[in-house]
Amino acid sequence: MSDARFTANDGPAVSFGSSVHNENELRVCGDVKGKRVLELGLYGTVPNSVAMALRGSRSIAIDPSREAIQRARQAATNADVVVEFHEGELADLGFLMNSGIDLALCVHQITFDTDIARLFRQVHRVLRPEAGFVFAVTHPMSAVFDGNDSTARRQYGSTTPTIGELTMALQRANFSIDVMHELVPLHQPMAVAPSTLVVRARKLGS
Repeated sequence: MSDARFTANDGPAVSFGSSVHNENELRVCGDVKGKRVLELGLYGTVPNSVAMALRGSRSIAIDPSREAIQRARQAATNADVVVEFHEGELADLGFLMNSGIDLALCVHQITFDTDIARLFRQVHRVLRPEAGFVFAVTHPMSAVFDGNDSTARRQYGSTTPTIGELTMALQRANFSIDVMHELVPLHQPMAVAPSTLVVRARKLGS
């Protein structure tokens, strides 16, 4: 990894994918300065937890890969920020107290095999009341098609959770959906289907 150092002014924005709009355009995470934020699964060459730390957050991150954590530690060192890293499955949040997190972020970690009910329950537990949960996934319609080919190649929902399944899991975990962005690749504005789904949900209850 490069030893280039970043500052809050020139560092990367929170990323939702290499070919779609980032936080600078979507504004779903909001101002993280002074907030306790949790990244569920390390995403990006400069992980989002590091990008948020550059903007003044108190960042925590969990990832099942020791190698990913080692790379992320180096990125944090290069950026001259402090991030608290934990190795473990994304829903294994027993190290966090109830209602202590101001924002949870999970980018391209939720797959067809993810126990989203358990993950969403754990995220709800650790968030403060009314705090945000932002996640990005491969859009389920994108998995149906190959690039710009309009011929359906796979069944909807066969490789990634459907929008309905995600919505139902959020509701059952006592979240309200504030916004949902269906993003097309910036280099393919006329794509057959969106490539990325970005959701901001809000914790209800205590």
